[in-house]
Amino acid sequence: MKTRHVTLCPQASLSLRLFAGLIEEGRLRKGWTRDELAERVGVGVVTIRQVAKGSPRVAIGTYFEAAALVGVSLFTDNVDTLRREQATQLERLTLLPKRVNRQQQEPIDDDF
Repeated sequence: MKTRHVTLCPQASLSLRLFAGLIEEGRLRKGWTRDELAERVGVGVVTIRQVAKGSPRVAIGTYFEAAALVGVSLFTDNVDTLRREQATQLERLTLLPKRVNRQQQEPIDDDF
């Protein structure tokens, strides 16, 4: 199977590795093996190893599920607050245009 290469900017790469480290720290604090975390998340142990490395090829949902299970806070731990924030964000989205239309620029006349 062909593996895809994902290139991240330095900020995204460092943030992902930090998130991965927090997940690994949470797993160790809980006293779980990677096998146990993999079973709880519903993925294979190879995927959990990739999470621990901060691989950008792992689905963000897998990172979020692992983080929630080991106690890494995602925005907030309060489900009602998350629901309110999501509703507010959806309201803001409805106020924005559905698509972005770029203005056609006149061709540059560089004939001197």
